[in-house]
Amino acid sequence: MTGQGMAQSVLQALQAVLPAESPFIALHEPQFEGNEWLYVKECLDTRWVSSVGKFVDRFEEELASYTGAARAVAVVNGTAALHVCLMLAGVEQGDEVLIPALTFIATANAVSYCGAVPHFVDSDERTLGLDPAKLCDHLAENTEMRRGECYNRRTGRRIKAVVPMHTFGHPVELDMLCEVCARYGLVLVEDAAESLGSYYKGRHTGNRGLCSAFSFNGNKTITTGGGGAILTNDQELGRLAKHLTTTAKLPHRWEFAHDQVGYNYRMPNVNAALGCAQLEQLDGFLANKRALAEKYREAFAGVSGVRFVEEPTFARSNYWLNVLLLDRCAAGERDKVLELTNSAGVMTRPAWTLMHKLPMFANCPRMELDAALDLEARLINIPSSAFLGGSLV
Repeated sequence: MTGQGMAQSVLQALQAVLPAESPFIALHEPQFEGNEWLYVKECLDTRWVSSVGKFVDRFEEELASYTGAARAVAVVNGTAALHVCLMLAGVEQGDEVLIPALTFIATANAVSYCGAVPHFVDSDERTLGLDPAKLCDHLAENTEMRRGECYNRRTGRRIKAVVPMHTFGHPVELDMLCEVCARYGLVLVEDAAESLGSYYKGRHTGNRGLCSAFSFNGNKTITTGGGGAILTNDQELGRLAKHLTTTAKLPHRWEFAHDQVGYNYRMPNVNAALGCAQLEQLDGFLANKRALAEKYREAFAGVSGVRFVEEPTFARSNYWLNVLLLDRCAAGERDKVLELTNSAGVMTRPAWTLMHKLPMFANCPRMELDAALDLEARLINIPSSAFLGGSLV
């Protein structure tokens, strides 16, 4: 099925799942049905609204407990978290960092903040994330080892780290990627911005690398308004992350002493209060998002030319943003689907523009990106707010 017929079929399937009374349905909205007002009011009443306060400490402790990480450090956003993660990984000016071409721009921007160069890697259709097998072949053909470190033979630059991004909440194949990292002396840093509540072989994302970055933007599974976090299982690294993100200020009752260049990346207490209330509801959000994904799976089972993307067999996804993938023969109809659905008040979106197509990254090194290009042409995100799956449980 092609043309307006396909677009109409997609819209009808969406409308069969989504509430009919809503004139506009966003891609992903936050849900505030817990203690948000109470906790934020406490911040206002006590005047602890800025970068220190009990809710910051509590949010960090509860986030670490939920994910199983040894330490969590709350920061202003996911990009800041990833920037510091790369610094902790030893990424220096002039290094290359392997990242997927199919990712949100924050991944590439964080690399650039370090003065490093993004090196773009192809995707795996099963996960929508970085393809470890293709990466291994690419490194075997294009790199050499010098004193235990990996160098790009074409550019002469050191390749220091690899940053998989768990796309739309679907975990990357981490076992194979860890093997590649071990073989080529690469530091693994997880961009887990979209994957709170996602598990790889029973273990929460963000626990396999040296450190990881999460996001709590307004459109994420839980939100602190803005906000992010650094997770690590190395307590000393966590201490350093906290120090760097609080302007590298040495503790003292009144003196302003700093021992290195630091960053004012602290999460305000009022934002952390919101996050604490959201964490209390996370299990319900995730249950509803899985229920919504199941409704979509059933609704699109009979629609020809398109399939609903399900979690990889080795993972449990949070289904942050639900994904439709058009058949290759129907890829040319993507924009018709986008036009019809958005005109009908159902927000849908294509994949991000691939990073190497953006002017500031056009000359960066990259492997063949056949799968990423294919996914970019066929992928559509559909409404994914937790409340669309039902009331909280």
